[in-house]
Amino acid sequence: MSEFFKTSTTWIVDFRYDGHPRRWTKLLRPGQDVRALMSEQLHLLYGKRAVLRDVREATAEEEAQYLRGDGPKNAVCPTGRGGGTDPQS
Repeated sequence: MSEFFKTSTTWIVDFRYDGHPRRWTKLLRPGQDVRALMSEQLHLLYGKRAVLRDVREATAEEEAQYLRGDGPKNAVCPTGRGGGTDPQS
């Protein structure tokens, strides 16, 4: 396991993009101002189209789900399909 992961914290970032709820799971080092960091990242990526709603540490279950890769394949897509998925299937 990498040194970064051993010293990181798993965070849940809830935001709205064009009025629709979205969620990210992020691994960040301790001691960072996560709210400010995520607010800045959202602004850089999406400008005024995104609004940060909540930032919190992931629960043990959410973290385990993230580590297993059981989370949504594409959190932005309401169908849960990953990018590049054949729309005919």
